Amino acid sequence: MSLVTEPAAPPEEATLHFAHEVVSRFDVLVDQALEYCRTRLRESHFGLTPEELSWLDLPELPLAVPDATVWADRTWAIRFAESRLRLADPYGILVTFDGTRPVDVEGLDDEQ
Repeated sequence: MSLVTEPAAPPEEATLHFAHEVVSRFDVLVDQALEYCRTRLRESHFGLTPEELSWLDLPELPLAVPDATVWADRTWAIRFAESRLRLADPYGILVTFDGTRPVDVEGLDDEQ
């Protein structure tokens, strides 16, 4: 997990407390992010191939190596660093949260 403060400064107590909540519930939050991806990535604008869409029906999604980043303003996201999905090449897939609810997903490619 990463905690980002800009400009560099000691994080506020509330930010540390929030980061602790994310870490202590990380497995549950990763599962929520995975299920969110399972649903949202079916949308046509993500451009998944028929084969990639079929992977969304597998018990285990082709997303791995989750990493959380919490920013000082208490926004946060989980990045899945590894995936077979073209959308994830080369930097992974990012799921943004509002509190404990996933609200967005995007592929992290060279164009960003």
